[in-house]
Amino acid sequence: MLDRHTHYFLAVAEHHGFTRAAAALHVSQPALSQQIRQLEEMLGVQLFDRSGRTTRLTDAGEVYLRYARSALQALEEGKRAIHDVEDLSRGSLRVAVTPTFTAWFIGPLLAEFYTRYPNITLQLQEISQDRIEERLVNDELDVGIAFDEVHSPDIDAQPLLTENLALVVANHHPLAAQTSVDLSVLNDEKLILLSAEFATREQIDRYCRQAGLRPQILMEVNSISAVLELVRRTGLSTLLPAPIAAQSHYLQAISLTPQLLERTAVLMQRKGAWRTAAARAFVAMAQEGAKAVSTAS
Repeated sequence: MLDRHTHYFLAVAEHHGFTRAAAALHVSQPALSQQIRQLEEMLGVQLFDRSGRTTRLTDAGEVYLRYARSALQALEEGKRAIHDVEDLSRGSLRVAVTPTFTAWFIGPLLAEFYTRYPNITLQLQEISQDRIEERLVNDELDVGIAFDEVHSPDIDAQPLLTENLALVVANHHPLAAQTSVDLSVLNDEKLILLSAEFATREQIDRYCRQAGLRPQILMEVNSISAVLELVRRTGLSTLLPAPIAAQSHYLQAISLTPQLLERTAVLMQRKGAWRTAAARAFVAMAQEGAKAVSTAS
């Protein structure tokens, strides 16, 4: 009973009104109002101010909102824990990564995960690190892979692997035969880079400023695949993790000396969250994959 009351309370709070909340819950407005009144009677306080055009939380409602969200989150975790199957014959997994990992690390990892555990339902999202942390804290994800600049104190982060950026060019580029070039060459290169919404771009800009570099950025794109396609078809170059270029026969990755940017990838999970069997298996496989990458390099 309290579970339903909590769902209804959160819906009214999030939709700022009974009409929209009732529509979202697929219940009648009188039935919703009755449930909220029952909850207020049980708690002995008024949770909503209904006097204006918009329904607002009272001070007591604001306090209860924090605990209601936490309680509902705990209940959802409990449901997953009950249905968690240790032999991985069934289950689900929610993973999110920052974009640069998908092409060279996550793709092979998930393919191997599926081969081992074909009955696990998996959801993969490619989003920013801030959104990964937010969704982990809100129990909307099981595992995240991003960088070691973790902001939330509610996140546990385990080092996974080290990623270096290289100058990526097409086979027909004048520098394609080089295995290494001086960092100062970036001042002469015409670059296509990921747009500012990517953590990679923010880090590149920061490191270029620190190194006194002023690269010529002629294009900005919000898709790694588009960047690679344009590099392949033009004389432009880009800065991306070296393994991404290894996925294509048309591209070359050239090391920069001194190294422009070295960053640590981390596995992220919410502190105190229930670790499902699927999440534990995924983390173990990610660590195995990271060791293989380190050994190969």
